[in-house]
Amino acid sequence: MSGVAAVAGVLGVTAVLAVAGSTMSVAAIGAARAAGAADAAALAAADTVSGGVSGVPCDRAAEVAVAAGGSLSACDVDGPVATVQVSVGVGVLTASARARAGPDPAARDP
Repeated sequence: MSGVAAVAGVLGVTAVLAVAGSTMSVAAIGAARAAGAADAAALAAADTVSGGVSGVPCDRAAEVAVAAGGSLSACDVDGPVATVQVSVGVGVLTASARARAGPDPAARDP
């Protein structure tokens, strides 16, 4: 009987570790998707501010975020710099990321 209990214990621990590992993997994938969507949305907004693309910067960022599978949570344009936050659904969880795009602050005229 003690052998059966040991095997059951080992199987239980293995199952818990498998579930924890898969949950962490899903979270990591969601974070990467959110980061990519935020980067693309910030670049789209900054391109719009610079005149490279027509439209309203935050509207353009929202379109790109949706195309990347997320939604725009926040958008701020300060001169030529766009900062966005994008949320991406990952199962029952939500991953979010912030990104900023624009010219290098050191390269700007004082």
